[in-house]
Amino acid sequence: MGNKQESSKQSNSKQNGNKQDNKQNSRKERNEREGKEEERKASKAEAEKHRDERIETTGQLTLDESESQHNIHLITIIGEIEGHDNLSSSSKTTKYEHILPQLAAIEDSKKIDGVLILLNTMGGDVEAGLAIAEMISSLSKPTVSLVLGGSHSIGVPIAVSTDYSYIVPTGTMVIHPVRLNGMVIGVQQTFDYFKQIQNRITGFVCGHCKISKMRLEELMMETGMLTKDVGTVLVGKEAVEEGIINEVGGISDAIGHLHDMVERRKADTK
Repeated sequence: MGNKQESSKQSNSKQNGNKQDNKQNSRKERNEREGKEEERKASKAEAEKHRDERIETTGQLTLDESESQHNIHLITIIGEIEGHDNLSSSSKTTKYEHILPQLAAIEDSKKIDGVLILLNTMGGDVEAGLAIAEMISSLSKPTVSLVLGGSHSIGVPIAVSTDYSYIVPTGTMVIHPVRLNGMVIGVQQTFDYFKQIQNRITGFVCGHCKISKMRLEELMMETGMLTKDVGTVLVGKEAVEEGIINEVGGISDAIGHLHDMVERRKADTK
């Protein structure tokens, strides 16, 4: 009888010990889950903060949450394209010293599958604009541009530098001759230099879209449209009809087409 009671006590004690161990393990697992959840939330908050800071500083971010699992890098060309001189702090600018290194990093990255360029620019420095356009056109990754609001002046070469281009129905493109700021010496060498710059721009544009050089120069020299200037304003569909932009569309069209291009490129490389 005594042995049975002793055995029963030991069994109960063992069961109680197991229950306490289970409770401790359960509490430990719960604490670990809660800790991991807190870490995940903190990591997500830090990533969102970094994302917001990156957008505010450079106007760039990586789109990596689509169902297709393609990583698309977004670059915005907004305001005035800044050259070698800093513009005033009150002006919205795109700094080429930010864009060029990022484009080089994109080309070298295995994680980036394609590039989306959003444009709403008044133009700016010719050398900086052409440098950006040349970098974009020489990327091996699929590229798509979308003109929002406007892509004027030196923004035109940037808009056509991608593999495919879109413009929203109300988007505009101003085509005009080269302008130079500062003192201009009225000699033949100055006009020759103007012509050389003009030929660089028209050559690049015509080499990356369907418009002919003759038609592009006609649009540049139009005198009846701009009251205080020489040139032409093309709105939405007109830019497509002239052969400068591929298609009228919005952000869903641009992103969708870019994903398709990435998918085709991956299929070709298999």
